[in-house]
Amino acid sequence: MRIAVLGTRGIPACYGGFETFAEELSTRLAARGHEVTVYCRQPYPEKVWRGVSLQYVPTLRHKYFDTIAHTFLSTMHLLGHGHDVALYCNAANAVFTVWPRLRGIPVALNVDGIERRRKKWNALARGWYLVSEWLATRFPNVVITDAEQIREYYRQSYNRDSVFIPYGAPTDAVPPGEMLQRLALEPRRYFLYVTRFEPENNPLLVRQAFEELTTDMKLALVGDAPYAAGYIAQVRATTDPRVVLPGAIYGQGYHELQSNSFAYVHATEVGGTHPALIEAMGRGALVLYLDTPENREVAGEAGIPFQPRTLAAALRAVIEMNDIERTALREQARRRVEERYSWEKVTSAYEELFQRLTARK
Repeated sequence: MRIAVLGTRGIPACYGGFETFAEELSTRLAARGHEVTVYCRQPYPEKVWRGVSLQYVPTLRHKYFDTIAHTFLSTMHLLGHGHDVALYCNAANAVFTVWPRLRGIPVALNVDGIERRRKKWNALARGWYLVSEWLATRFPNVVITDAEQIREYYRQSYNRDSVFIPYGAPTDAVPPGEMLQRLALEPRRYFLYVTRFEPENNPLLVRQAFEELTTDMKLALVGDAPYAAGYIAQVRATTDPRVVLPGAIYGQGYHELQSNSFAYVHATEVGGTHPALIEAMGRGALVLYLDTPENREVAGEAGIPFQPRTLAAALRAVIEMNDIERTALREQARRRVEERYSWEKVTSAYEELFQRLTARK
């Protein structure tokens, strides 16, 4: 099949979950013999990445228009080039999915979480996301949700079922190496949180809760965000030498940090399945997670839930836990990912969906 992936920042992944998803899925589909094109916002020196064609399309660099401007231009390019099926990412792009359908190209849309609940959006952006949710149930051939909680939300709100395909993650650990040395971190002697530094992800809460502890362990807060300078400044405003703030880290260094943490803290309030949570579990991390339905769906009994007011106490409890209990939780988390969130199984689910869509043409 000739498959196009639109609506992300592109690959190689160097931003967030959708970009990692696009890279993991597209490269696996290419390895299975399909012709895959990923539309990208940044030009890359090579036109092919691990068997996937990279199509650079310019965008409008603006907090509120970046995604839709790039997807609009990507869609215009898509219409002039033959593809058998298109996968759009992000519910905000639902409005564009009708155009390929009118040209006979079947479309699947992965809606992600309920984006309009994010604090960074103004009223106009939240309104756009609300309209886009409704359009997502009308314009594409198929809606894809990566969390059962989001699937149920669309059922209850719009009386529309979706195809549930979860996110994926690897389950191998990466040994300590260059990244830990560079950040002066010792294996199993640091808490880790990797996220975009935005209010609903609560990196400030995590930092402040950690600073209540009396411990010689460290906290590595890894991440950044566009258009969030004020909030990022608050997160970074610490004098505690135990807090390490290296900015965004991708690739092998990111995997190394996940594999060797003492515990991974996950504090997101909004969204469906969060890639960083599944990836940390797959690397065998001991996980503490903010107790939301979406996070609970992923971690379940393989992690330790907390509420904002109880995070400091949860961190203390993990430190006081014995090694046998910690090891058991780490192994339980890894097994849960192996059973539920295998990238190969995810790829097979998308491949089968695309085959069904193209068979109807």
